[in-house]
Amino acid sequence: MNEKRKLGNFGEELATQYLKKLGYQILARNYFCRNGEIDIIAKDKIELVFIEVKTRTNQHFGPPIDAIDERKRKHLLKTITYYLYTHHLENSFVRVDAIEVFQKQDGDYEIHHIKQIV
Repeated sequence: MNEKRKLGNFGEELATQYLKKLGYQILARNYFCRNGEIDIIAKDKIELVFIEVKTRTNQHFGPPIDAIDERKRKHLLKTITYYLYTHHLENSFVRVDAIEVFQKQDGDYEIHHIKQIV
C-alpha cells in the first residue's frame, strides 16, 4: 500500500472514531459505486450524513477542504443519490459533511469537522 493510501486510511479511521464519540452511528465506510466513493456514511439522530475525509500532513497546497472542488461535489451528489435510491431512503434527511485530519510532525493530529458542505 502506498504512503498516500496509508495516510488516507489513517485519517478515515480517526474520523470514524471521532464520529462515534459524538454519538454518530456508522453505517458504511468506503461505499463505492460506478459514480464514485463516499468515505463514511453515518447517522446523526435523524439525519443521514455522507462524509468526505481529507487527511494532510501540511498545508502547502491549501486547506484539505479545497480538494473538494465542484467536480468532486458533483460526484458525491451522484453517489449519494444512487445510495439513497438503492437503499430506499429517498425521503431521508440528508447532510454532506467534510472532516479534515491534520497529522502533525510529532504524530499527534487535529480534526476539523465542517458540516453541510453541499
